[in-house]
Parts: sequence; C-alpha cells; structure tokens
Amino acid sequence: MTLKALIVDDEYPARQELRFMLGRFNNIEIVGEATSATEALVLIRALDYQVLFLDINLPGMNGLELGAVIQELPRPPFVIFVTAYDEHALEAFDVNAVDYILKPIDEKRLKRAIDRVIKAQQEREACTPLPVSPSIIPDTTKSPSDTGEIKINRIPAEKQGKTILVDISDVFYAFTESDYVYIKTFSDKFFTRFTLKDLEARLGGGMFFRTHRCYIVNLQKVKEIVPFFNGTYNLVLEDKDRSEVPVSRAQAKKLRKILGF
Repeated sequence: MTLKALIVDDEYPARQELRFMLGRFNNIEIVGEATSATEALVLIRALDYQVLFLDINLPGMNGLELGAVIQELPRPPFVIFVTAYDEHALEAFDVNAVDYILKPIDEKRLKRAIDRVIKAQQEREACTPLPVSPSIIPDTTKSPSDTGEIKINRIPAEKQGKTILVDISDVFYAFTESDYVYIKTFSDKFFTRFTLKDLEARLGGGMFFRTHRCYIVNLQKVKEIVPFFNGTYNLVLEDKDRSEVPVSRAQAKKLRKILGF
C-alpha cells in the first residue's frame, strides 16, 4: 500500500528534512507541499491525499484549525502532526490526529506513525467489498396502521449540538466514517446515531441504492457515472462539493441493470 502524502510547513528546511526522511519509506509518495493552511486546504480539496504531515505553527490559520476544517470532508486525510511544540498534543487528538511527532524527528517514531496510518487506511478500505445484498434497499418499515406509530419522511440527525430533521428527499448519500454514520445533503454533513443498516429501513426503497458496504446513495442525485478500475465505478453527485461515491464491483452489475446501461 502506498499513501499519497502532503507536507504542510511554512519553513523550507523543515519540509526538506521531512521529505528526505519520508523518502526512505517505500509506502509513502509525497505528491505535494504547502506553506500555509489555506494553501493546503486548496490542495486537499483538489486531490485525494491519504496522509497529511502537518505543522501547528503556521501563518494565518494554524494546523489545529486546519485539522478541524478537514474533518468536515467526506474522506479527510489522516493527520500526523509534526511540530516543535509539545503543549498542543491533547488538542491535536481532538481533531482525530493519528499521531503527534516532536521535532527533531526520530526515524523510529516516524515509522510508528506511518504504520498507524497504514493500519487506519486498511480499516477504512476494509469497508469495500459488499457481499450479497439487495440492489435496491427494501422498505422494511411497517405501515402506521400495523404499528400504531406515526411515520414521517424525515431523518433525525445532529449538527453543532442541535437535532435537525432532514427530509429524506434532501439526502444525497449516507456513509460510515471512523465507526460513525453521517448523512450528506446538498451543502451540509450531519451526524446520526443510526447504523447504516438502520438507515436502510428509514430511507426505504425506490431511489436509494446500497453502492458499497459503507455507502447508500440517492440515485436521483447522481450526475455522472465514472468507470474506475476492475469493474468498479465512482458516482459523481450533484451536491455542492460534487462528492464522489464508490460502487463496489459486487454492486456495479446491479447498478447497470437498474439504470439500463
């Protein structure tokens, strides 16, 4: 496994030293450098980096603030903080940092951090194969007359401490990330307390399709279908971020049959 890496540090010698040390690892491919958090954010939104080597003391937005911002992305890169300051370690893990390395960098310490990222990436990719599963999510909910309950076409979700009732028709896709389940609308991302299996029943059948073990997609929100590799696809959605959702090989054939291509 080779991880695409971005180095973010405003000091050229620090970037060069880290680049030199990372060059000794055959599972790291450095594909970008940035001197500020703003520059890094542009690069992160343009390319799917798997790991970010991030300094904290940056001009303008600092590394901790950047770490918090990228957590809002559908698939944020894993973050390894590389800094001369030890007082920010607890804050770093508040933004889901994988590791926190102090300068000057110890190569063994760097290797442990990279090993942690590889393990985390493998766990993320372990969500790929989808075994036998219905192509269209069945509506397993009972009618109000059967249960005595009122059924509404909204999903309770959370953002900034508030519970938001998201209309099902506004859901572009639902996905798992770091053992949590989220709902994506046109411009927002909401945390839910459901499992993805629970959401299958809540969303019902018809327009929602389980593309992948970790994703459920509203097919009416799909803009493009892009061939990927080995018989898989990426679905480009019509949301603000033009999100891309993977279709596993097991589900690709079913998707083609549903859409007629």
